[in-house]
Amino acid sequence: MAMCVVCGNDYWMSFEVRTVSGDSYTFDSLECAAQKIAPQCEHCRCRILGHGVEVEGRFFCCAHCAREGGSGLGAEIRDTVGAHPG
Repeated sequence: MAMCVVCGNDYWMSFEVRTVSGDSYTFDSLECAAQKIAPQCEHCRCRILGHGVEVEGRFFCCAHCAREGGSGLGAEIRDTVGAHPG
């Protein structure tokens, strides 16, 4: 068994995540993994679990937050995943 680095639970089904930078973490759930390694939206502070939006090196959960987050790009920012082409 291995102990989760977030909640401390010693769980027989824990798993390890290795990042590109070489860090290694043990988690007992995807929830704990998200709390530790998923980026936070710079506007609303939620965890970004999907594609999100990157603007000038800053990460946001959606186009709305990117616009509200003071990026200065305004209407140029839009969510494109699943967007209607017309």
